[in-house]
Amino acid sequence: MESEKPPPPPPKWASKPCIMGIDEAGRGPVLGPMVYGCLYCARSYQKTLSTLNFADSKTLKEEKREELFESLKADESIGWAVDVIDPRELSAKMLKKNKINLNEISHDSAIGLINKVLSIDVLLTEVYLDTVGDAEKYRVKLSERFPNIKFVVAKKADSLYPVVSGASIVAKVTRDRALRDWVLDETAEGLHRNFGSGYPGDPQTKAWLEDHKHPVFGFPTLVRFSWGTCTSYSKDSVQVLWESDETDEDGNGRSKKRQMKLTSVGFTTPKRKSEDDESSGKGRCKFFQARKLELLPHF
Repeated sequence: MESEKPPPPPPKWASKPCIMGIDEAGRGPVLGPMVYGCLYCARSYQKTLSTLNFADSKTLKEEKREELFESLKADESIGWAVDVIDPRELSAKMLKKNKINLNEISHDSAIGLINKVLSIDVLLTEVYLDTVGDAEKYRVKLSERFPNIKFVVAKKADSLYPVVSGASIVAKVTRDRALRDWVLDETAEGLHRNFGSGYPGDPQTKAWLEDHKHPVFGFPTLVRFSWGTCTSYSKDSVQVLWESDETDEDGNGRSKKRQMKLTSVGFTTPKRKSEDDESSGKGRCKFFQARKLELLPHF
């Protein structure tokens, strides 16, 4: 068995004080992933960075964004990284029993990128970010987590700081390419990719959602079905009820099965059961126990 190759050594400039910008693309759309991107470089490269014509990605045409992305990738004085958050992950976290809201998901993604860059021995001393929630609370949260880094959290950071503008381009181009190359998991007839921008107000996106809703299975996995936008499309959905293992007592003291609606239950991550519990049936769903169904480890 071959051993894993060690990661490439960091560039020489990474041992000098470095700055980093973090920005996202795709926070608002109802379709596709949300992408967090970062760009980092030596603090001494800041002046050169401001001459590279980076700007808030939303103000640039797609061709210009692609051109700038390719140029920054080729620049050996710049480093970058992305975190692509799948729409299924967004929905699962926002609808699970202990809900994780979009701000928390965003914070966790930014923290993950900082950790990723620190793990390759880049000497980060300053990080610039756009506001997510309360700016000061976000700054304090990050400062407590990374006390050796100065954090600047500001509205419109992507138009104020070139290092955040660069991160904005990284995030936006990565998301655009992800959507462009997206392979629909579903195989039903009539599926097509003419979904427009993915934003809730886009008529083409609204038409696509209307065409692709299913009364039982909901939407294709490209859709963030936790978004309020999707609620209006679910009025024709089939109501799904199932028996819960929990029981309620009626007025005469007799126990009866509870029925629960699909919409009243979030996503939870099941705990791993021990092999003994699995083989004995202990702790398994009563549906299987009542029917004397057992798990066979071997056929």
